[in-house]
Amino acid sequence: MFIRRLELWLAATNTYVVAREPGGPAVVIDAPPDCLDPLTGLMAAHDLAPTALLLTHGHVDHLGGAGSFAARTGAAVYLHPDDDFLARSPEDQLRILMGTVPPGDYRPPESYRELADGLSLDLAGLRLEVLATPGHTPGHCCFHLSEEAILFSGDQLFAGSIGRTDLPGGDYETLLTSMKEKVVPLDDGVTVMPGHGPSTTIGRERRSNPFLGGY
Repeated sequence: MFIRRLELWLAATNTYVVAREPGGPAVVIDAPPDCLDPLTGLMAAHDLAPTALLLTHGHVDHLGGAGSFAARTGAAVYLHPDDDFLARSPEDQLRILMGTVPPGDYRPPESYRELADGLSLDLAGLRLEVLATPGHTPGHCCFHLSEEAILFSGDQLFAGSIGRTDLPGGDYETLLTSMKEKVVPLDDGVTVMPGHGPSTTIGRERRSNPFLGGY
C-alpha cells in the first residue's frame, strides 16, 4: 500500500495520496489551496495517475484547490451534497476566516459526484467506505479503508481533539452523535489519519481524548 501525506497551505492541511503501489492509479483525499504543484510533483515522482479526489468536507482549507487540481488532472471530485453551500463560496469563507482573500485560485470544480453514508467507492483498486459524520459541517465524511484498518477522518477526529463546530453549519452535539455512531465503534487498531496534525489510533483516542470520555 502506498500512502503519502502532504501538509499544505496556511492551515497545514493534511492531503493524502493513496494507491495500491507506485506506477498506477491513485486517489487523493482533500485539496487545499496551492496544492497543485506539490501534488502533481509527488505523483509524477512515483508515476501515479489520479483518478479521484475525495473531499472530506467543504471548508476552503480542504477544498480550495479542488477546481485547479481537477482541471489539470481530470480527476473526478467527490463531495457530500450537504456541503454544496460551502463549496460554492470558498472566497466568502476566506473573508469570514481571514478578513481577506489571499492571492490564489479558489475556483470550485465544475461538478461533483455525490457522497452518501454507506457508499462503497471502488477507485484505483481500493475500496473505501463512506461514513457520513455531520457536525463539523453538515456534509462532513470520513473514508474507511477497512482492508488496511485506516480511517481518513478529515476534521472529525484529531489526535487528542475533535473538529471545531463554531463555523457556519457546525453543531457540537451532532458531531458527538456522529462520533458515537460511526467512529468510536471502529476497532482499537484502526489508524486515524486526520485532516490536520499527526496520525493516531481509535484505541488511543478512546482512552485519552478528553472529548471521548463518555465512550
